[in-house]
Amino acid sequence: MSSQQALQPEVQTLVNGIAMGESPRWHQGRLWFADWGAQQIVAVDVSGRSEVMIETHLDLPFSIDWLPDGRLLMVAGRESLVLRQEADGTVVTHADLRSVSELGWNEIVVDRHGRAYVNGGPGVIAVVTPDGSARQVADNIAFPNGMAITQDGRTLIIAESHGRRLTAFDIDADGSLSHRRVWADLGNGCPDGICIDADNAVWYGDVPNKRCVRVREGGDVLQTITLDRGCFACMLGGAEGKTLFMVATEWRGMENASAVASERTGKIVIAEAPAAAAGRP
Repeated sequence: MSSQQALQPEVQTLVNGIAMGESPRWHQGRLWFADWGAQQIVAVDVSGRSEVMIETHLDLPFSIDWLPDGRLLMVAGRESLVLRQEADGTVVTHADLRSVSELGWNEIVVDRHGRAYVNGGPGVIAVVTPDGSARQVADNIAFPNGMAITQDGRTLIIAESHGRRLTAFDIDADGSLSHRRVWADLGNGCPDGICIDADNAVWYGDVPNKRCVRVREGGDVLQTITLDRGCFACMLGGAEGKTLFMVATEWRGMENASAVASERTGKIVIAEAPAAAAGRP
């Protein structure tokens, strides 16, 4: 780990009163996120004005990303489905993941070819091709969480929360994953949602350690932003792509998730980042 870290930047609160936020994405000038506790997909601008974009029936977990043509994908984790919102607002099934696993699904990232990578179940990653077919492309992931794809589209990085590491795969021409390797050993870090910046560094949210951390390949820590509650995910966005949005909640374990949601301790905080957003999501 590096001993040379940037100083903690000023952290400001953008939105309060979220039931339980996850899966933040910068899209069309706003930050979109899934509020698991409220069963909503919400968009907020940089001034803090929020708008409910979709009222869902989805129980946690659910996550979001977009196809290259602008249609929204939603992972219905408990149902093991990927849903798609059409241009007219109707929601249809994009892919059925039950053929891969019925043990539930978590996060999603879509590549430039319209292939959706979804993780969850018994520690697996599936790829959903544009025609809606799904197949397993990785396994033995120690509690899969956030995923991101590098700017060149050639590498997928996944947070292994229980493995306390970021793991990388090459993305093959047919969407398969190969050349698995440890991208960063995080020591006591417990990575959740992640994003990539233009310096090829990764930011990761860390719930138990109540922080958001920037690391380079190999594990050197470049910056740590300490928060007052667990950081579930992070995303770079804003006009120049250098605003770091951190989704945080006071967390007391999955067995207390309903109580936590009712207390609405979730919030989004922001800080200035040293490098702009890159890659996907």
